[in-house]
Amino acid sequence: QVQVVESGGGLVQPGGSLRLSCAASGNIFGINTAHWYRQAPGKQREWVAGMGSGGNTMYADSVKDRFTISRDNAKNTVYLQMNSLKPEDTAVYYCNVVSRGFNYWGQGTQVTVSS
Repeated sequence: QVQVVESGGGLVQPGGSLRLSCAASGNIFGINTAHWYRQAPGKQREWVAGMGSGGNTMYADSVKDRFTISRDNAKNTVYLQMNSLKPEDTAVYYCNVVSRGFNYWGQGTQVTVSS
């Protein structure tokens, strides 16, 4: 059994920063690929950023140059550094990791950007 837990969300003012963490534990043998998604109220879940097994990164246009995805393989943890946050970044952020062909999702962490 594998558990994926996101943390680091909260309330931040526009222009501020947050770092989300996504920790995978249990019967996991490393993370192959990892992605962050988000879902705002009344909207569909959208892809935000991803990291391939080789460390290559990809970003949605809406967050490019503001968000950075990274990982710590030793800790089976993926991060999302979010800078220059905007009110439209408000959403529940979800982590998705793929390990040995299996998809695992976390429960989400709320990010609210408001003054």
